[in-house]
Amino acid sequence: MKATTKLGFGDKTVTAGKVGHGLMMMTWIPTPISDEEAFEAIKTSLDSVPPGTKMILNSGEFYGMNPREANLELLARFFEKYPSYADKAFLSVKGGTKADSLEPDSSPNNLKRSVDCVLAKLRGTKKLDLFECARVDRKYPIEETIKVLSGFVAEGKFDYIGMSECKATTVRRANAIHPIAAVEIEVSPWSYDDPVKEVLATCEELGIIVCAYAPLGRGFLSGKYKSANDLEDGDFRKHLARFQEENFKHNMAIVESIQGIAAKKGVTPAQLCLAWVCALGPHVVPIPGSSKKQRTEENCAAADVSVSQADIEVVKKVLEEHPVRGGRYGPGGDEAYHLWG
Repeated sequence: MKATTKLGFGDKTVTAGKVGHGLMMMTWIPTPISDEEAFEAIKTSLDSVPPGTKMILNSGEFYGMNPREANLELLARFFEKYPSYADKAFLSVKGGTKADSLEPDSSPNNLKRSVDCVLAKLRGTKKLDLFECARVDRKYPIEETIKVLSGFVAEGKFDYIGMSECKATTVRRANAIHPIAAVEIEVSPWSYDDPVKEVLATCEELGIIVCAYAPLGRGFLSGKYKSANDLEDGDFRKHLARFQEENFKHNMAIVESIQGIAAKKGVTPAQLCLAWVCALGPHVVPIPGSSKKQRTEENCAAADVSVSQADIEVVKKVLEEHPVRGGRYGPGGDEAYHLWG
C-alpha cells in the first residue's frame, strides 16, 4: 500500500495507510476463527504499509460473544506473539457502553471502567492509541464526555480521542473541547446520504480523519453472498434490514452493477467500493473487516486503485436507478440503535 493519510495533530501527527483493518468479525460471530488464521490476516495488513506508516486496526471492548472482550484478548495474544508489530499498528478501540449490554453509558464512572477494561485486556502488549465511545450517550452533553476522556489522555491512558456514529454538529462541539483525531461512521456506495456528507465535510475542515466502517456494506457489496441463507446461524447481519429476503433480492441489482463496473476496470467489486470510498477525500480511510490473509491483501491493494470522477458518477447513477432498500440496522429504524447522536 503506497497511499497514505495524516492522522492526529501537532507533534502527535502520524502517517497512516489509506485503508485500515476492521477486526470485529474475527470474534463477533457464532464461530470465531482460529488464532492462526486471525494472526495471518493481521500480519498481512500491518506488513502492507511502508516503514514509518501505521496501519489503523479497529477493535472494540464488546467485539465478542463469549466473552465480550474476545477481540481485545485476541489482540493481546497477537502482540504477545509478535511484539515487533506493535509499532506498526495504530490501535483504535470503541467502548463506552454498559459492562453487560450495548447501551451507551458516558457517565464518568463507566467511561473509566470501560477504558480500564480495555487496558487490562491488552495486558500491556500494545499501547491503546485511540479510544472512542461507540455511540453518543444523549444523557450527557458531548462536552462533558470529551472533558472526561481528555482527562484520561492527560493521565497517559491513551493519546487520541475519537468519536463514532455522530452528527457533524456534534463533532464540531466535541472538537472545541479537545482535538478529535478520528470519527467513525458508516460510509459506502450504499451509505452516502446527506448526514454522511456533512460529517465528511466537517471533518475535512477540522483536520479529522473519517474511519469509514462497513465500506463493503458488511460484505454485501463484495458479491460474496447470494442470499441471507449464506450467513451462519447466529450472524447478527441476519437481523439487519438490508439483509432481509425481499430487500436482499432488490439490493442484489446494486451488486450486479458494481460487478460489471469493476470488471471493466480490472479490479474486484470489493476493491472498487474501497477505492470509491478512498476517493471521497484524502481524510477518508475505509476500515473493511477481514479475517483471511487473501481478503486482507485484496483490501489493502485497493488503496492504490485509481477511481476517476467518471467512475464515481457511474456508481452514483447505479444507486439512482437502484436505490438501496432497508435501513442500516434492524426493526425499529436506525434511531432505535442510538445512531447519529
